[in-house]
Amino acid sequence: MDSIIGSVGRVANVKVRNDDDLNDRVNHLYTTGILIIFTVVVSARQYVGDPIRCWCPAQFTGAHVDYTNNICWISNTTMCPWTMENELTYYQWVPVMLLIQALMFYIPCIMWRLLNGQSGINVDRIVSLASDAQYEAPEIRIRTIKFVVRHIDRCLDNQRESRPRCCVTLLHILSAKLSLLCGRRYGNYLVATYLAMKVLYISNAIGQLFMLNAFLATEYNLYGFEVLEDLIEEHDWTASRRFPRVTMCDFDIRQMSNNHHYTVQCVLPINLFNEKIYIFLWFWLVFVAVVTCYSFLSWLWHMMFPSSRTHYIRKFLKIMDRISSGPDKKLATRFTMEYLRHDGVFTLRLVGKNSSDIVVAEIVSGLWDLYRSKKSIQIRNAAALQANGHDSEGDDV
Repeated sequence: MDSIIGSVGRVANVKVRNDDDLNDRVNHLYTTGILIIFTVVVSARQYVGDPIRCWCPAQFTGAHVDYTNNICWISNTTMCPWTMENELTYYQWVPVMLLIQALMFYIPCIMWRLLNGQSGINVDRIVSLASDAQYEAPEIRIRTIKFVVRHIDRCLDNQRESRPRCCVTLLHILSAKLSLLCGRRYGNYLVATYLAMKVLYISNAIGQLFMLNAFLATEYNLYGFEVLEDLIEEHDWTASRRFPRVTMCDFDIRQMSNNHHYTVQCVLPINLFNEKIYIFLWFWLVFVAVVTCYSFLSWLWHMMFPSSRTHYIRKFLKIMDRISSGPDKKLATRFTMEYLRHDGVFTLRLVGKNSSDIVVAEIVSGLWDLYRSKKSIQIRNAAALQANGHDSEGDDV
């Protein structure tokens, strides 16, 4: 699947970004690609082949036959047997609907990429550099990791609240501990936007089942279960209630002052393709909805609870032998909650999902060393200020 979609992307000169995880790419890349392929297949069958063939009376000439086929294609036909007068209204619009579905799967991705640029953290740049670093030579790898560490540090500093406000500390506690506030200055803008995108993907996958139910004018929501039942009970597949191959077409022809009504029986070969496409789409939409729900709950668990974020960062610090004693563990908690915050941990998790844990460990250790050096400088400056304060008091005395 990666090679197929990658080939399509290269032909279309589309660059695959790294600011999401595999589940997101299943939605906006793989599903969109599949729907576009189905659109091409159905369109080729409709506009290159014969999508409908009608059995005309013997007195019809070739022009009459062509007219009958065309009028029955653009108008709606009815199902056989004749006791079921359900009108088929969908088969002309299948390519258009497939394109609309593809667009709907890509819209959440567009919104995510438009909004995550407002966070102050260039997620795509960071993840791309970290992903490429694992394949580089050792010297280049070290330089790349150092650059990524400095870049993340600048991005995190850019998110800080710089204006002096009396309630800033309380607001940051509410956002870090309870996740009650969302915004760039609270360090959880990316997480809130990303989870909202996940909700859009879930709503889209489930909503498309109901949309296709209305479009096909059948009980499409239960289609997959009926297919499984037919397979288990070995029912005949030659006749399909939702995608009939044989239909009836009624039309009138005016000759002089008389109207002649005709009813002809038609074959819809295109429904052979439509049936297989919509069987696959039912199972695919259910699969996408389930895995996206799992992905959403997983991200929600890992990002909303402080203990989960702290455990994730401590794991890499222990791997790199950066913490050992009790004070180091407490400092690691402050490092996670006050320095990295939600968006920093989220960015590191995306790096891990697109590269490897070794790269994440190296970045975390680099950020940890930078954080401790900043803390040391702050402590020295505070001690110097305090000493200067005592000196000035002595001079006054």
